[in-house]
Amino acid sequence: MRFKKELDFVHLSKFFYVFSIALTVAGLIFLATFGLNYSVDFKAGSNVDISLSKNLTSEEVNSAVENTGISSEPSITLGSERVNVRYDQVLDEQQDEALKAEILKLDDKASFEINTVDTEMSKELARNAIYAVLISCLGIIIYVSIRFEWRFALAAIVSLIHDAFMVVAIFSIFRLEVDLTFIIAVLTIIGYSINDTIVIFDRIRENLRFGKQRTYEDLKELVNKSVAQTLMRSLYTAFTVFIAAFFLLILGGESIKMFSLAMVIGLLFGAYSSIFIASPIWLLLKKREKTKVKSSPAKG
Repeated sequence: MRFKKELDFVHLSKFFYVFSIALTVAGLIFLATFGLNYSVDFKAGSNVDISLSKNLTSEEVNSAVENTGISSEPSITLGSERVNVRYDQVLDEQQDEALKAEILKLDDKASFEINTVDTEMSKELARNAIYAVLISCLGIIIYVSIRFEWRFALAAIVSLIHDAFMVVAIFSIFRLEVDLTFIIAVLTIIGYSINDTIVIFDRIRENLRFGKQRTYEDLKELVNKSVAQTLMRSLYTAFTVFIAAFFLLILGGESIKMFSLAMVIGLLFGAYSSIFIASPIWLLLKKREKTKVKSSPAKG
């Protein structure tokens, strides 16, 4: 595998930096302008999932919903023997019964599942999701700092934040729905990404022990060598999980569709961030350390 040893990963990382920065700026603009497309898990309201025994037309469903007399205009999704009605207000018991009665006129065997989230609960869910990501990042900083050093920890966290934010940016730009499974996907992506990053960092630390790095070029060569030695393992690991997530996206049900899509996107970004972002950031921090040591006056 000679091509791996001759490939300059550090130089190539500049192109990935440009791409990531451009996508980050676009993501920040969309987040500031439109925010995220939250599902019922994070927005106050009622979500009525209706299972039917026969197919209904959109005109029949729309007419039935209008006859309920509920002032809030709902979002209606019609599928094969399935209807989803989403209200931005929390329905009371009388409104629930009115909706059920109108649908039962069309299909007396219909069954209903009503999920309601109030304002305070939706805020708490969103807040807890942020706390979960922050606590996981803090734990990773502590772990990597103890096992390696603070430069490795800082590079790893920048890489993980990059992976998580890239998924958030894609979901914001394309207005994809964010639900609780999305948060699970982000935490899972962080776990897989740190695993790949630790493998590369471990090889860098091992190579540091057996080499004498006096200049920046020596460190750059060491990073390129370490990445090349672990490249196929990182790619195989990411590809294996990617295939599983991809087929879950294609063949899985609606309930895990956003989870699978977030996993597919996150795994793609995580695969290159471990190689082209985390290691070069460590190299940059190490370069600054060597520059400071050289510029310090010798003690007499």
